[in-house]
Order: sequence, then structure tokens, then C-alpha cells
Amino acid sequence: MLVGAAFLFDLRLLGFSRNLPLTGLSRHLLPWSQRGLILIIPSGLLLFITNAQALGTDPVFWTKIALIAVAALNVFVFHRLVYSTFKRRGASGDLPGMARLCACVSIVVWIAVVACGRLLAY
Repeated sequence: MLVGAAFLFDLRLLGFSRNLPLTGLSRHLLPWSQRGLILIIPSGLLLFITNAQALGTDPVFWTKIALIAVAALNVFVFHRLVYSTFKRRGASGDLPGMARLCACVSIVVWIAVVACGRLLAY
């Protein structure tokens, strides 16, 4: 839920489906990302607890944690600096280039987070 909704929003930021208003799409998709995060945090903690000793020394685990921190920072930068300015201007016109950069960072980071999660199983 988290990554899927974020991907759809990022694709819109990159220029796909320009006929969909960005503010309406954010009101629809971003709550789904938030709900996904609320489900992922407790489940991730429980999974960590079951194998904390091995995961604590696994570089893939720490890479995943670092990537999640980068994703969180990217979301903060986008919503506080880029998107809030866009909405204050009336949410019309073209998005700034920084929005596209944030979308690219988001897509790459979430793909890497999912890949790290899969690698942890091995």
C-alpha cells in the first residue's frame, strides 16, 4: 500500500496522467501511503524482534534502514518545501523541477528498499 500509492503519485509528478489534478490525486493516494506505513512499522518491528541478533549485524538490513531514512527525508523536503509552495501558488501551472527530482529519488529509493527486503530473506 505504501509503495504502490507513492509510485502512482511519483509517476504523476514525473508528468504521466497530466489530466489528473495533482491536489486531488494527493488527497486520494497519500492517505493510503500513510495507512500502509502504519501497518508496516509494527510488522517490521515484530520481524526484527524475531531475528534481532542476526539482523543487527547484517549490512543489507542497515542499508534498508538507511534507505528508509532517505525516503523519509525526501518526503519531508517534498511536502515542506516543494509541494507547499506549489499549493500556495494556487496549485496551477507546471511543477518545479525539484518535484521531478523528488519523484525520481522516491522511485529509486523505494525500489532499493524492496530489493533489500527481499535480500534479507536469503
